[in-house]
Amino acid sequence: MTIPFILASGSQIRSQMLRQSGVNFEVEKPKVDEDTIKSSLMAEGANPRDIADALAEMKARKISDKRPGAMVLGCDQVLDFEGRLLSKPSTPEEALQQLRDMRGKRHMLLSAAVIYENGEPVWRHIGQVRLRMREASDDYLQSYVDRNWDSIREAVGAYKLEEEGVRLFATIDGDYFNVLGMPLIELLNYLGLRGVIEQ
Repeated sequence: MTIPFILASGSQIRSQMLRQSGVNFEVEKPKVDEDTIKSSLMAEGANPRDIADALAEMKARKISDKRPGAMVLGCDQVLDFEGRLLSKPSTPEEALQQLRDMRGKRHMLLSAAVIYENGEPVWRHIGQVRLRMREASDDYLQSYVDRNWDSIREAVGAYKLEEEGVRLFATIDGDYFNVLGMPLIELLNYLGLRGVIEQ
């Protein structure tokens, strides 16, 4: 009997990655107040890696509590820029400011994934990617935000590498799937070992 596999996320790109990998799954979006949790953890001095892991775990646990017998995947991604956490921009002006701040500098994306089964964590992984933005002009950054706002409002750091955002970068060191928000290779290896997918 195959174990039901659930993605605890409303993210289109995470669903797309699993679908294109040939994984059978359901989607259930957990009701989690990410901003409150994030603020609370930051006030306690938690580092960005631990915040990503805690948010991914909370999402998985929330759905796992309602779905005994299923494997539930929770994911979260945070951007660590010079020791501070950048979130999804709430306005085009905030997106532009984030891009200006990061221009010519390095930052790190942390993509956490946690699997819960019967209310307990059974697997976790945090992928990391180091990125350096090029020295883009003010005019380009403004036009980039104007053209892409509807898409980048859903992205930490105000860019999507799978879209025009790739033009913002000078170097990228790490796994592309982690940039998209999921440590896919490690996840597929685990699902294969557990018999959720054929290997």
